[in-house]
Amino acid sequence: MSSSDTRPAVPASAGSATTEPVRRALGYWSAAAIITSLVVFAGAGLLRSSWMPPKLQLPSLGPPYELAVHVPARTILIAIWVAGLIAGAGIAAGLAALRRGQPVPMRLIMVAALVALVVLVIVPPTGSTDALDYAIYGHIAEIGRSPYVMTPFQYRTMFHVQDGVPLDWIRNPSVYGPLATAEQVLASRLGGSLAATTFWLKLVNAVAFGLVAVAADRATRADSAARARAHLLWTANPLLLWNLIAAGHLDVLAAGIGLLGLLVADRWAARSPSLAYAAAAGVCVGAAAAIKADYLLFVLAIAWVLRRRPAQLAATAAGAAAVLVPGYLIAGMPAIKALASRALGGNGYGFYGFFLHRLGLSLSLSVPIAVILMIVVGYLMFTRLPEGYADRPAIRIALALAVVWLMLWPHQFAWYSVMIFCVLVFYPASRLDWLVVLWFTVLTISDMPGLGFGRGPNRELGKVLYTIQTQIGMHLAPLVMLVAAAGLVALLINGRWNLRQPAGWAADLP
Repeated sequence: MSSSDTRPAVPASAGSATTEPVRRALGYWSAAAIITSLVVFAGAGLLRSSWMPPKLQLPSLGPPYELAVHVPARTILIAIWVAGLIAGAGIAAGLAALRRGQPVPMRLIMVAALVALVVLVIVPPTGSTDALDYAIYGHIAEIGRSPYVMTPFQYRTMFHVQDGVPLDWIRNPSVYGPLATAEQVLASRLGGSLAATTFWLKLVNAVAFGLVAVAADRATRADSAARARAHLLWTANPLLLWNLIAAGHLDVLAAGIGLLGLLVADRWAARSPSLAYAAAAGVCVGAAAAIKADYLLFVLAIAWVLRRRPAQLAATAAGAAAVLVPGYLIAGMPAIKALASRALGGNGYGFYGFFLHRLGLSLSLSVPIAVILMIVVGYLMFTRLPEGYADRPAIRIALALAVVWLMLWPHQFAWYSVMIFCVLVFYPASRLDWLVVLWFTVLTISDMPGLGFGRGPNRELGKVLYTIQTQIGMHLAPLVMLVAAAGLVALLINGRWNLRQPAGWAADLP
């Protein structure tokens, strides 16, 4: 940021003298909450061996690193749960301050976020064991076996490996696209050991995360409030840093590449008859889908924008196919079968399961109910979501698709929400921000170790804390997710988005 305080030129609303100091303190409360949560998350990464299974053999030289200090697991688990809550509150407070034209110390927040990002890259995977599975899939492919057939359990048995093999998905082959496997093979060759391989995977994630931050900064630099909002929602968002950098989920790589395709489509392809730009956009979103299949939604977003330009639409399709088809031909049918097998995997059937269970109905009904709701709400999103920036039609459609998909499909994990955030920062501020932050906060907390069922050291919690984490995961989280979804429908019906549309693009994106 160009100054230590972001002071948008928005007049403060009238109020009593006694409430003015409180209102003006929102930005500083935001900074305190965000920085505190970043410190806790970074500390949890440095102390990983104290609380997170499986045991991980670190290399003698080079990253990842951790502190040889033991802290009770219960202490760390409580700390990260609280940090997740105050992180969401800190983001909300910062957004509220910006809406009121109050100062937010963005320079301080950004420095803290940068330090936390560096720490979270060089520590072992924290908060999730998925990055270790990625490393195993990379090792499997490197020895000439298919990670879409061979499971981590078979890998452990074949090579007599004990340390570093997580139990969560031990009998599941890879469900990621062929480009994800290519990245995992490269990281395996660079790292060697499982721990070192995860470092290279996390480093790639950090680069993708940083490039999205740079793009958002350039696109909003003409308006200080929009710029600060983008960094609160993305760059300095502790919940994103926890899910994407600390845990090392590859979704951020797909999001970054897919976002590039959307920006190319909006900035160049949609403004000219160029087939080259349309093909380039297709290559990018195709590559994103070749990492994580969910990003086919970005392909649909560009296709919708170019639907009345058949030549460009064909070029986009050809660009996407040029990445997807060879990749899946090499990976073979096992890759498609493995992907289909995980289609219904996710966190607790969301709010559908909460009600179906109490009504004595089958949880399998959640999928047909969700499909009906997605059709209805999807139509409303397409027709009633404000246009936003006129020169970003693909961003708007991608945001609509991502919000409907993630808020209404019953099988989700917190880190999937990066699909929303990577496009939300390129859309004007509105009440949608609050719903997304609420949704992401509760989903992150419910996915944290100790709260994610079977994914944390529950034996360390004790009876009282175990009861609390069960209540949060099975009751509170689904209800808050329902509130967020209901809030979305209410916005679509009443149209009270309170959209703030500052200056458009500040400059051409590189």
